[in-house]
Order: sequence, then structure tokens, then C-alpha cells
Amino acid sequence: MGDALGVSDKEQDIAILRRLARGEQAALGELYDIHAPRLTAIAIRLLGSESEAEDVLHDVFVEVWKRAGDYDPERGTVRTWIAMRLRSRCLDRLRSPSRRGQLLEEQHMGSGEMRLDLDGPRLQQALSALPSPQRDVLCMAYFDGLSGPEISEALSIPLGTVKSRIAAGLEKLRSALAPRHAESAR
Repeated sequence: MGDALGVSDKEQDIAILRRLARGEQAALGELYDIHAPRLTAIAIRLLGSESEAEDVLHDVFVEVWKRAGDYDPERGTVRTWIAMRLRSRCLDRLRSPSRRGQLLEEQHMGSGEMRLDLDGPRLQQALSALPSPQRDVLCMAYFDGLSGPEISEALSIPLGTVKSRIAAGLEKLRSALAPRHAESAR
């Protein structure tokens, strides 16, 4: 929410980021206080580990500190700008060879509950096969937790286009990830 003067959240974020670009250290703390809870939740959802999420969040805010001057309000909100950086760092971590080995080890040790391996080869292959516009909106919606209007704003495309890309991408993923025994039963 904006402050008592009626400054919108977006305008407030831009003002804080501009102060950060000028080297005002306190601005980093303000930006962190505003966005860290939501970003932490996204990172935990993506990585499945609170400690990894905190590590990535730290890296993202260091990057925000260094690159605050690169922010362009015409390309999206500060919130989206930071969330895209977070998503990218989380996906980098998920794709790292050490992370894959860790996931395999956890699955074989049997934690007593089923884990969904979001970095599984079938999912990766299915996502890779999607046209990039469909893949991008799906990742923003499901991995970043962005709403349709937020995606629309971040990509500068109409909301209807976002919705149709999500629907088409989901349909292709359903087909690609359908149980294999269903294919042989036909």
C-alpha cells in the first residue's frame, strides 16, 4: 500500500530503487522489507528448501543493489523486475549438476512422502518443446507466482494473450506428460 500521501506502491518502489541507484544503503533495506516475504515464498516453492531460498534471495538483493540503475519502469514494475531475477537464479540453481545429484539422493533415501521433481527430465523436455511465448508465461505464472495482469504488464502484451498462451501451453504439457500407459492402451 502507498503511504499517507497517496503515493502508489509502484511509485514508492521506483523512488526507493532510484535512491538505491544513488547509493543510499537504507533503500536496500526498505526494498527488502517490502518484497522479501513474497519473494521468499516463491523461492521456497521453487527450490523446496528454506535455506536455499534464503541464499538465492540474498544473491538477488546483492544483484538488485549492483544493478538498480539498470531498472526501466517502461518494462514492468520493480516487483516484477526483482521477481524475474529471483526466478532466473532459482532456475539456475535447479539446473545445477550438484542440485540434481542432491534431488536424486533425497528421492532414494525415502523421506516417507512423495516429492514432485519439478526438474525432472520429462517436464524439462515438455517445457523445452513449448514455443517460448507459452513457456515464458507458464513459468511466470507457476514458478514466479505472478498473476495474469502482472504477466501482461511485465511482457507488455494484452491479458487475453497471456490467458490464451497459458491455456495452449497447459494443453501441450498435459499431452506431453500424460501417463505413458495411456499411450500404449490406444
